[in-house]
Amino acid sequence: MPMLNYRSFRRRWILLFILVVGCIVLLSKHLSKDSSLIEDDYETKHAIRRQPFQWKPNLPDVVSNNSTKIVPCRNSVQGKLIIVDERGYICNRTELDNRGCCDVTLQHISKHRCDKCSSNGCCEQFEFCVSCCLNPEKKSLLTRVLEEARQLGDRSLASVGDQFELCLAKCRTSSQSVQHENSYRNPKAKYCYGGNPPELLSLNS
Repeated sequence: MPMLNYRSFRRRWILLFILVVGCIVLLSKHLSKDSSLIEDDYETKHAIRRQPFQWKPNLPDVVSNNSTKIVPCRNSVQGKLIIVDERGYICNRTELDNRGCCDVTLQHISKHRCDKCSSNGCCEQFEFCVSCCLNPEKKSLLTRVLEEARQLGDRSLASVGDQFELCLAKCRTSSQSVQHENSYRNPKAKYCYGGNPPELLSLNS
């Protein structure tokens, strides 16, 4: 009997030891994973803060006739009919010059168009959202948006280097634009450059 009790006691201690070791291994893996996530979050936030940012576009509205060098101009690319360039001009695809900018020699072409945007910074069309967002008057608002993104470690803004890239990123529809994960809060104004989501459109609207 004493021998049986000793074996039973030893077996229990062995099982308890295995259980404790297993718990320690699992706990160490969990803590290591959390530590890695914290380090990644720290690096992301500081990478965003170190990222240089440019507010004014490098391209002039009108190119000098004496200039022989063609400087490429960025535009929104994705629009089927209309385009917004990095200076804030909106035009038809057929009205781009050889640089990729809207041809400002055409009198009807204008920039910083906010006529399809509401006061909360949400617009009917993506290109108008970007154009309005590029208005120098929006700098203070965008500064707050950018600072909030830095505080939150927003990875989508980690590589943003100037106002045009910021406006492109902000005006794309995001989770803020939808409700219940399957419908827009306001289908008529779902492209937003500000920090607030679109106003919730009532069913009777």
